[in-house]
Amino acid sequence: MTKLIKRASAEARAFSRKKGSNKRDDEDDLDNAPRIEAPRKPRFAPVTFSEEGGVRYLHFGTEWIQGAMRIRKPDHIELEYAQQMMAWLLFLETPERIVQLGLGSAALTKFCYRFLKRAKVEAVELNPAVVIAARAMFELPYDDARLTVTERDAWEFVNDRSNHGTVGALQIDIYDATARGPVLDSVSFYRACRACLTPDAGVVTINLFGDHPSFVRNMRHLNEAFDRRVIALPEVHDGNRIALAFAGPAIDIPFDALMQRAKLIESELKLPARSWVKGLAESAGVPLDGSFTI
Repeated sequence: MTKLIKRASAEARAFSRKKGSNKRDDEDDLDNAPRIEAPRKPRFAPVTFSEEGGVRYLHFGTEWIQGAMRIRKPDHIELEYAQQMMAWLLFLETPERIVQLGLGSAALTKFCYRFLKRAKVEAVELNPAVVIAARAMFELPYDDARLTVTERDAWEFVNDRSNHGTVGALQIDIYDATARGPVLDSVSFYRACRACLTPDAGVVTINLFGDHPSFVRNMRHLNEAFDRRVIALPEVHDGNRIALAFAGPAIDIPFDALMQRAKLIESELKLPARSWVKGLAESAGVPLDGSFTI
């Protein structure tokens, strides 16, 4: 099997474009006008699987990999881009509530539930077949006092005022089977994501597709929604780029302090956190003896 990681994602088809629309994938949105989201018309691709070299992969009816699990290490995050989705750990202690928009193979959900025991972990997934697959094929536990998997549209979740101000870390990976770009990427969506974060501090991580026109659009919309407090890590897997967006007070942290934090993450959670710090310095154009300011 060809491991085409670059379009990896974690949510099935959320909605289709309006019939007869001639808008291109890379056409700009009308950022200055109120955004009216298209009605949801679920059209789910089939959920399929493959295995190679001791790793089980999730697909949505194509060769594109939507998630993975090393069978001998079911709670380990196998894919590098998914590991980078945990980069918020550089800036936050374990928050009370961690939410994933898009379940996929449940790698992030399982990891947070297994290793970040002070947090309540929630995943929001539109496609019920993905939830069934995560439990049957990827060893996702059933709900309990600390774990909740909700079959719901991500747009509805972030606009539900009961979620506003309650999420410490929000991880967004909502693609369809064609993986042209996130299925939700408007300024209004990202503003609603920001509203969900705790007011004192909160971080969003977003899986973007770096070599597609959707990347530029998403970064522009994120910067508008988060007042330019956004940075993207360097590309991995021939396309995936993880962006971080910040709420709360401005951050100015010496890279030395971030590196010390990264070493602790590596020791306790076995994640390659020092590479995240180096990636932040590279993206910010700042030497490692400087500071990260955002």
